[in-house]
Amino acid sequence: MRLLPWRRREQAKPIGEAEAYERSYGEPSLEVRVIKLPPRPARDRKVLEAGENLRRAFLDRLERRRGADRPAQK
Repeated sequence: MRLLPWRRREQAKPIGEAEAYERSYGEPSLEVRVIKLPPRPARDRKVLEAGENLRRAFLDRLERRRGADRPAQK
């Protein structure tokens, strides 16, 4: 039972990623190495446009299918 139940406990200060890793896993293993990857190459604009055209064609086809499913209104 708390003596002053209306008083809140102070929250613990946030910890950084390195400290969280240390608390979770302990000392880093010598088997694990951190490597830096080279930057990704720029995306080909033609591939992006082709994907966008394919997406639009799919959406058009879906809309036509939805329109065929609806009964004709008089």
